[in-house]
Amino acid sequence: MKVTQTKLPGVLIIEPKVFGDHRGFFTETYQADRYKEAGLTLPFVQDNHSRSQKGVLRGLHLQKTRPQGKLVSCSSGAVYDVAVDVDPNSDTFGEYVGVELSAENHLQLWIPPGYAHGFCVLTDTADFQYKCTDLYFPDDEGGLIWNDPEVGIPWPSGSPQLSEKDLKLPTLSQIRKAAR
Repeated sequence: MKVTQTKLPGVLIIEPKVFGDHRGFFTETYQADRYKEAGLTLPFVQDNHSRSQKGVLRGLHLQKTRPQGKLVSCSSGAVYDVAVDVDPNSDTFGEYVGVELSAENHLQLWIPPGYAHGFCVLTDTADFQYKCTDLYFPDDEGGLIWNDPEVGIPWPSGSPQLSEKDLKLPTLSQIRKAAR
C-alpha cells in the first residue's frame, strides 16, 4: 500500500494494493499491522456506511470532547472528501485537504481525531464507509459550515443538498472566538 502525507499533520491518503483480472478485483481495505506501520495506531470501535445521492454534502462534522479518527473510503460511486484543521492553536488552522475518493481509485483518507470532515457526492449515488476510533455521541456534535469563505473549499456543487443541522454549523471565526 502507498501512504502519502498531506499538508495537514497526520492526515494521510492511503492507496491500498488492488489485485485485478478478468474476474474483478481484490483489495484489503484494512489490515491492523500494515495500517499500524502507516501510523494508524488507534483502535477502531465503530464502522458506518452511508448512501447519498448526487449533490448531497455531509459535513463538515466533528465531535467536540470525544473526537473521532476516521478512515474513510467510497465503495460505490465517487465523492469529494475534505478534512479541515479546526484547532485554533494549530499552525494549519483553517487549512483543508480535499481528495476524490471513488470505487474506481480505491483511495482512503485517514483523518486523525480533531479535524472537521465532510464530503460531497459526485455521482448519481455513492456508498461511503467510515471506520471510527470512538463511538458517535449526538450530544457532542460540532462542526464547521461547509461554505466558510475563510477556508475556501472549492466544492463541486455551489448549491448542495444539506441537512438542517449542517446549515447551522459555525464559521471558522466563531470557532476561533469560542476557543478564547
